Amino acid sequence: MSVSPPKHTTTLFLIPTVLAEGTAERVLSPQVREVIQPLDVFFVENVRTARRFISGLRLGKVIDALTFFELTKDTPEADTAAQLCQLPPGSSAGVLSEAGCPGVADPGAVAVRLAHALGYRVVPLVGPSSILLALMASGLSGQSFAFHGYLPIDKAQRRKALQQLERDAHQRQQTQLFMETPFRNNQLLEAILEACQPDTLLCIASNLTAPDEFIQTRPVKQWRAHRPDLHKKPTIFVLGLQRD
Repeated sequence: MSVSPPKHTTTLFLIPTVLAEGTAERVLSPQVREVIQPLDVFFVENVRTARRFISGLRLGKVIDALTFFELTKDTPEADTAAQLCQLPPGSSAGVLSEAGCPGVADPGAVAVRLAHALGYRVVPLVGPSSILLALMASGLSGQSFAFHGYLPIDKAQRRKALQQLERDAHQRQQTQLFMETPFRNNQLLEAILEACQPDTLLCIASNLTAPDEFIQTRPVKQWRAHRPDLHKKPTIFVLGLQRD
């Protein structure tokens, strides 16, 4: 959409949240609390999760006095644009993902793009990203990589997609990252082990930053002999090559 930037500066803060419950003290910088403290308006993927997150920071804020605009993949863009335009001149608002960094594999990107169109100042804050943490810990190439989000649910289409990702990893020397809804993780793992070549490397990064964090990189043939239970555990899958 086309919008005319106003002549004032309003700020939209991109605020990271935790990947695992009870980890805020360890994984969030003091800046996150400092930014949230004066804010009264938030664009959020999940209102309940956002309220619980802010309440858990124990900032003394009255949660019921805050304004939450829900921003999901189904939210009409016109609604988000109208909500952004309501922000008073010189004010600030925050964007909160349900987990991790807003705007990265996250519907918050819509609010960010519209904020730029409106001439607002956009400020990203440092915080945990499951995608980058998995890539960092995989030992696979971080020079060229691609994140694909969710793969097809249909078995035939998913197999085809996995085989294409494996070809891309080999032909482009590019690390491939993807994910699944946690309750379907085990099915996706089975599909990977059936579709991919024995020597292709697979990193499984599960429950990142949590006390039971699990990160291991092995050839597919080794995973076939030892399948971890990933049911209902947020997981990033990483495919790549053996390094010479």
